[in-house]
Amino acid sequence: MMIIPEIKNIALVAHDNKKKDLMEWAAFNKDSLCRHHLFATGTTGTLLQQELGCPVHCYNSGPFGGDQQIGAAISEGKIHVLIFFWDPLNQLPHDPDVKALLRLAAVWNIPVACNRATADFLISSPLFSRPYEKILPDYSPYLNRFKK
Repeated sequence: MMIIPEIKNIALVAHDNKKKDLMEWAAFNKDSLCRHHLFATGTTGTLLQQELGCPVHCYNSGPFGGDQQIGAAISEGKIHVLIFFWDPLNQLPHDPDVKALLRLAAVWNIPVACNRATADFLISSPLFSRPYEKILPDYSPYLNRFKK
């Protein structure tokens, strides 16, 4: 078990064609979001700081490793929620990084929203604004299969 605290570390990521959607969603949810610690990839983070007027820790831009930096933070338990507005109709050169980020979110059992409707459900959940006891997956059988 792991406790996700009341004040969460939230990663916000958006592909170019989805940045406008994320900015609109974030502006609508400004009061809720600014109560938490916000993290984002490069350009998205800069835009969010301007839109929300609250601090956003900016990682590198996605194609320059930002997705991987957020993935590492997820695997270390430092990111509690991922809001990732990705463009399903536009293939990008860093698609393997995107897939890896989503895979890590699933592996470490963190809430993920990949579109506006899911983000609305997530942020409006009573669990969003209070501590949450998260079940950590048991990967020991997988990890132990290589030990002799």
